[in-house]
Amino acid sequence: MQNTQIIMKSRLVYINGKFVSEKDAKISIYDSALMFGDMVFEMTRSFKHEQFKLKEHLQRLLRGTKIYRIPLNLSIDDLTKICEETVKKNQSFFNKNDEHRLMINVSRGPLGPYSEVFDNKMEPTLVVSDFPLKWTISSMWKLFEEGINGVITNQKAIPYYYLDPKIKNRSRVFYQMANIEASDYKGKNNWAILTDKDGYIAEGSGCNIFIVKKNKIYTPHGKDCLVGISRNYIFDLADELGYECVEKNIEPYDMYDADEAFATGTPFCILPICRLNNIDIGNGKFSLITSKLLEKWSENVGLNIIEQMREYYLEFHGSKKNNLTSIYQFKK
Repeated sequence: MQNTQIIMKSRLVYINGKFVSEKDAKISIYDSALMFGDMVFEMTRSFKHEQFKLKEHLQRLLRGTKIYRIPLNLSIDDLTKICEETVKKNQSFFNKNDEHRLMINVSRGPLGPYSEVFDNKMEPTLVVSDFPLKWTISSMWKLFEEGINGVITNQKAIPYYYLDPKIKNRSRVFYQMANIEASDYKGKNNWAILTDKDGYIAEGSGCNIFIVKKNKIYTPHGKDCLVGISRNYIFDLADELGYECVEKNIEPYDMYDADEAFATGTPFCILPICRLNNIDIGNGKFSLITSKLLEKWSENVGLNIIEQMREYYLEFHGSKKNNLTSIYQFKK
């Protein structure tokens, strides 16, 4: 019998109990995700092909479905098995040094008025896809040399009492508007930083923000921001290294006056923020404590995170893929 993996032409995506070709993976135009942005999601990454903190990602996902009243009748164990099966079915499409980036989307499914289209079978939509991590981070290695320029945007973070950002949802147009605004700022490597209604630093558009002052690490309170899995891991790393890491209100002034600053996010782990509105933070370079945190993270997962990003950068450098716009930058 011929091995079916040999004849498959593309990666497979899990949709409500079935695996379909990646290019054929679609949801209905009547789905609540399209109609309202009514969807919770998670995006993970692997280290040496092992998913990092998958349980924590799935716990956050299920908290979101509970609060949004999406009747997803699956446990963490059920979702873990689906994720593992998705990775297994796609393993042959990944190179030895590739990492797996899972995208897990859950909506409440098609809306009631359109039930006849679905023979009155109404159920949540669950989609799990697996694609190479390098697609996301191949252009980011240079940021360890050049640093991010944080741009405080006019677009504010959404206050928790309007839409709680601790629930990772697909209603993210305010992030995109901040990205577009930051992309028009002079200079390069511009990433949006959103403030809350009181003018305190809240978060980046898809990342959490930290500053370092006098060997102490600070991050905004987890009120008007998505409390990231990577953000929480910084507290563990800081404890391992003997640094105090605390939540506090951070004004733009505090960030200008910091010794170091950095962003955290699942795909890239840690990236240095070396400027704020084109003004140097500290010495304007990838600095000591930020470096120590990333070195410890690398040690804990058994690979050099910066070197891996460098390899991806070199693989894509000069290709059309490397010149595509990212979620943080837009072509002018």
